[in-house]
Amino acid sequence: MPEIIIPVSVRQKIRDFSLQGLMYLAVLLVSAVFVWLLADLVQGGMAHLSWTFLTESPRDAGRSGGIASILVSTLLILLIALIAAIPLAWATAVLLAEFVPIDSRFGRIVRFSLYVLAGVPSIVFGLFGNAFFSIYLGFGFSILSGGLTLACMLLPILTSTAEAGMRAVPDAYRLSAAALGMTRTAALIHLIFPAAAPALAAGLLIGIGRALAETAALLFTSGYVDRMPDSLLDSGRALALHIFDLSMNVPGGDMPAYAAALVLVSLLLGINSLAMMFAHGLQRRRILT
Repeated sequence: MPEIIIPVSVRQKIRDFSLQGLMYLAVLLVSAVFVWLLADLVQGGMAHLSWTFLTESPRDAGRSGGIASILVSTLLILLIALIAAIPLAWATAVLLAEFVPIDSRFGRIVRFSLYVLAGVPSIVFGLFGNAFFSIYLGFGFSILSGGLTLACMLLPILTSTAEAGMRAVPDAYRLSAAALGMTRTAALIHLIFPAAAPALAAGLLIGIGRALAETAALLFTSGYVDRMPDSLLDSGRALALHIFDLSMNVPGGDMPAYAAALVLVSLLLGINSLAMMFAHGLQRRRILT
């Protein structure tokens, strides 16, 4: 029986079609997991979600009332973390990407330190934050201690993504800026940062997602109190910690936990959309005005 010979072009088309199908299948699986998770949260928490739930403080250990004080504490912790982490992380990324050779000993040491920090468990950051910010600096169990602890956790994420984004910018941008007589600062502001905006936004989104979902580190630093904070030195319960407490420690807290989780996911989606719009607008901005 003669052997059937498939032309090379046909084999290549079959291989390309198979790989394309696998990629679409992976995208569908990831999307299906997200849709299933969101549908479960909507089914479990939509009935309990209302304007009163968003504007009142918890009562009866969270079984009744709302999450107003929890939202305020969460946003304050996140704001402190971003204000403390972004300038330091992006300044370090600029140093590593623009001023330090990639194969230098100093650069390797800094990157290795960032990789180690990225792999440290959050409970260790919590113990460090409790020992340093809460006890040594005297901030106690406070929103400030929790935000600064989260800032330490966000540093490796923000630094690594920002450095990768700036290194991905073609050298032609830098050479053109030098030919035009632009300073390195002006080149960074008008050329490098707009071109690296997607990477900066991606790192920011990953950092915000980790900060909003953190529980262990905040348990040892920001505290467990669910009342409305009066200052940054007051204790405050984060939203993820509140969801954990309702689902694990409070009998009859499943419905409020579902509703709080739905608010958390909605908050993440809203912040992600705003950050992507900001990055898109920054990238479309005129390079030279």
